[in-house]
Amino acid sequence: MNAKVSLLLAGLIIGGLVGYVTRPAATEITLGPLSIEVQGDGPAEGGGPMTSGQWQHVAIFTAIGGLIGLVGGFVAGRRGGV
Repeated sequence: MNAKVSLLLAGLIIGGLVGYVTRPAATEITLGPLSIEVQGDGPAEGGGPMTSGQWQHVAIFTAIGGLIGLVGGFVAGRRGGV
């Protein structure tokens, strides 16, 4: 595997893990067709299903990690490294 692909995968995995660990504490209440999501300031401590806002948080961090890994792969490829 070349540097771009390996660093992209590493960035995606690390970004996803960081996003999961730092996801906000949230509760989703559903009453018929009405859905209310309440988020706290601190990170979630686990337990319960993830809300749509938490999934969005994890997806954003995964995308940022992948972008950083891809840029790092291009830089490493130009320098003849990795």
